[in-house]
Amino acid sequence: MNSSRLMLQMVVWGVLSSLLVPGLGLAGSQQVPAVNGQDLQSQVKGTATKVIPAVVSIASTVMVRDQAFSDEALPFGLFKEPPSRRQYGQGSGVIVSPDGYIITNNHVVADAVDVEVILADRRQYKGKVVATDPKTDVAVVKIHASNLPTATWGDSSHLAVGDFVLAIGNPLGLSRTVTFGIVSAVGRADVGVADFEDFIQTDAPINPGNSGGALVNIQGELIGINTAIASPTGGSVGVGFAIPSNMARAVMQSLIKTGRVVRGFLGASTQDVSPPLGKILRLPDVKGAIVTDVQSKGSAERAGLKRGDVVVRFDGRDIMDSGQLRNLVAQSPIGSKHRLDLIRDGKLYQAELAIQEAPRERTKKTQAASTASTVHPLAGVVFDDVTPPLARQMDLPVNSGVVVTDIEEGSLAEASGLQPGDVVLELNRQHVNSFGILQRLADPLKPTDLALLLVNRQGNIMYIPIQGE
Repeated sequence: MNSSRLMLQMVVWGVLSSLLVPGLGLAGSQQVPAVNGQDLQSQVKGTATKVIPAVVSIASTVMVRDQAFSDEALPFGLFKEPPSRRQYGQGSGVIVSPDGYIITNNHVVADAVDVEVILADRRQYKGKVVATDPKTDVAVVKIHASNLPTATWGDSSHLAVGDFVLAIGNPLGLSRTVTFGIVSAVGRADVGVADFEDFIQTDAPINPGNSGGALVNIQGELIGINTAIASPTGGSVGVGFAIPSNMARAVMQSLIKTGRVVRGFLGASTQDVSPPLGKILRLPDVKGAIVTDVQSKGSAERAGLKRGDVVVRFDGRDIMDSGQLRNLVAQSPIGSKHRLDLIRDGKLYQAELAIQEAPRERTKKTQAASTASTVHPLAGVVFDDVTPPLARQMDLPVNSGVVVTDIEEGSLAEASGLQPGDVVLELNRQHVNSFGILQRLADPLKPTDLALLLVNRQGNIMYIPIQGE
């Protein structure tokens, strides 16, 4: 099959860290005994019955704009645009703590203004996105509930090609769907779904809507979060990918504790070994990670690494490519020390690598926050009139206010708690029933003035003060 015809179709599943969440223990890997067909069927049935209650359906709502129209720029960074429309998505998630922590994929809940979680017993809850990590496509959602059924963590490092697995999720909106297959491969990278990839490949059928759902072994232990498929049609052709539970668990632990992921950093650029490079560098095998650049005062430089070195083992574990090395370093605790075996000029050397924290990226949020004190208090907020179509869509009275359709990350409004989908009823105690009135009231405000908004958020009326600085 021509690889250019393959398309990656995102899919959803879920995981959580036993170190973070009380009541969740990491189950040890078990050897699967030899079974006859009847015994295997009984075990598959038992596993499905055990895990299904812990897998949920996640419905998300995102506000999208019609790109055919251009924005109408107005003073103080305000914009008026044609009505936004709501776009709905669906995926899966896995409950990993009795008090409502759920692991899913980032792409299932990214930019969502509303998250609805539906349990296997059809109970429904409003979900809150705790934190997300686009680099691994992991997200954590929380619901207010107790005594929930949970999945038991497994150790994905013990997986081997040929192991039996079950995928459980909500493909195409069909809740509580179970499929069966084997592990087709482990350590898959360069799939193009996330920055950090170490996927489990499986032939257990998964389809759009499975994303964020559970991949479990025959004992019912959670060993992966289903994330993507490779397909020329958009449906399952037996090539699915799941985030290993060990990676997902570590990411989730960091997200819950700090709201972000703390990763180890090599302090060097690397690339894969190709056959020509292997010959030039006098390597015994076409594997390893070639050091192409070493950053000043970084971990690699302190360890004595040089350009042209080829890292072939990390703590005794063979390194197949640069992606594997990057993942191992990223998952290592900050300050931990590790032995590197490397080849330099055809000779084997050893080095000790002390892991440093990866530098934080300068995001739009940070940049916006640094300038927020010099702009209008409502800068970065996009408003629109509540027109009849939008009123019907949002179940609001016509001319009932002005709806917030978008907010710039890092703006004063976002920091104050204003959200897309909020309907502004008043500005500084003055009634607002159209964008024109809002603009007239907002024009005189200075960067240091207070903008006191009265908003309707899904039927809840509240004040949101946005104080300039």
